[in-house]
Amino acid sequence: MKRMTIICSLVLIVALLAGCTVKPVASPNTTAALSANNINLIFVVSPDLAYQAPGDVNADTANLSNQGLQRSLLMATYLKQQVLGTKNVNRIYALEPMTHLQTAKNLPDMAAIGYIQQFAMLNQIPLTALGGYGSPLTTANSYPINASYVPGKPVPAGVAAPDPLTPCTTCQGLDFNDTGKINEGFVGVILKVNYPGFYVFSAPWETINALMANLNQQMGYKLDLPAAYIGPNMIYAISIAPSGSASLVTYNSNLDPPATYPVLPAPVANTACNAQKPFSLTASNGVDSAKIPGGANTNETVYMIRHAEAHPVSGWDDGNFVAAGQWRALALANALHGKINPTEVWSIDPAQVAPNDYYIAGNINFSYVRTSLTVEPYAIANNLPFYLVSDFELMAPDSPKLTSDRFFSGGAFSNKTILLAWEHDHFPPILSALLASYFPAGKPPTSPDWPDSDYDTIWAVTLDAQGNLTVNNTLCEGIDSAKLSVTAPQF
Repeated sequence: MKRMTIICSLVLIVALLAGCTVKPVASPNTTAALSANNINLIFVVSPDLAYQAPGDVNADTANLSNQGLQRSLLMATYLKQQVLGTKNVNRIYALEPMTHLQTAKNLPDMAAIGYIQQFAMLNQIPLTALGGYGSPLTTANSYPINASYVPGKPVPAGVAAPDPLTPCTTCQGLDFNDTGKINEGFVGVILKVNYPGFYVFSAPWETINALMANLNQQMGYKLDLPAAYIGPNMIYAISIAPSGSASLVTYNSNLDPPATYPVLPAPVANTACNAQKPFSLTASNGVDSAKIPGGANTNETVYMIRHAEAHPVSGWDDGNFVAAGQWRALALANALHGKINPTEVWSIDPAQVAPNDYYIAGNINFSYVRTSLTVEPYAIANNLPFYLVSDFELMAPDSPKLTSDRFFSGGAFSNKTILLAWEHDHFPPILSALLASYFPAGKPPTSPDWPDSDYDTIWAVTLDAQGNLTVNNTLCEGIDSAKLSVTAPQF
């Protein structure tokens, strides 16, 4: 594994010492905020297994550690206040997680997208009515994170190609390997449109370094770019004036985050499990025409939860959750403590696209990041492997059956306990597909609906040692949506 270069200071002499383990000592940052009149390409280096501050990434999961999550929360405030001068961001781009598989188990790189999520919550976005006309439908503390693939472009092996009927050319993410120089391609579009403001990129050093170097060469900027990874607190900006001249602006956030899981600045109240009408469904072999299907898993429990709060008004959707959802996501680890004990966390690939009815800057489709970002903090707090379903599209017509087959048959999840974050309208069809497999010659029980206003309930699906099925909704997170702030927590 590559290691970051660690700089040690002794009096006024700086030396590179082999095996040095002390943290870098940074000088105070006095760099001014960027000008909103320029095109500002802002590069935030997310940690990965190769380049990080010691302890920012979990070596087993390749995800952020508690310390890395703490750094991201503090970095968000610094980025918003010191780099953007409190102004609003224009676009946020993050790594497509499945382009960077770092472990033997092919765990995706969720660090890059998680590293920039708090910053997204510190920005506001207005969505306008269908067609992009009229006054904003509403403005919320949330910002879309562009992390999706583009139709017609290469995707990694085993990843479903994006649906050409729902193109999302404006929400492209960063490819770790920069396949076909695709990263420079969409940065070139930003420069061609020539709209001033702030464009933020979150990716590992390998991707950021190559992108800056290639851009510098292609555009002939002749900037003195960093030759090596310096540390986790550096932010780089290529600021392009209206005249076309470019300059490199470097920031040092000087962060020293604690190694413990973040504590929210205000408590999140517990609430009773009353968001849904209680139900319990069973399918036992030989009872009411039920038959355990061939290949059914055994000794398995799947806890199904919905993504965090995302719709301040009906129809409002930017692919991310809103500020109230950030409170829920960060509180989830404590809220679920003692209630469930999963061994793995799963969600849908955030590089997929979700269609929307409302517009921002002419775009009606957004990267569907909110389900994975809802449970990422839980995975971090509990040191759990975090997997993504990326080989089929969430919006595909056969998605419910594919999801049911994936998690409840074939044996891959036998003897496991899973936390599964998904889109709530898909849970009833998934459960219906599962129940149908137990009643090939009869009428299966009817799955209940999941109320649109409910973000709290947990559906528990259990297969016993023989494969008999039980589903109920007796558990909940215990977080009252009505008591969550509409502004993001501050760190």
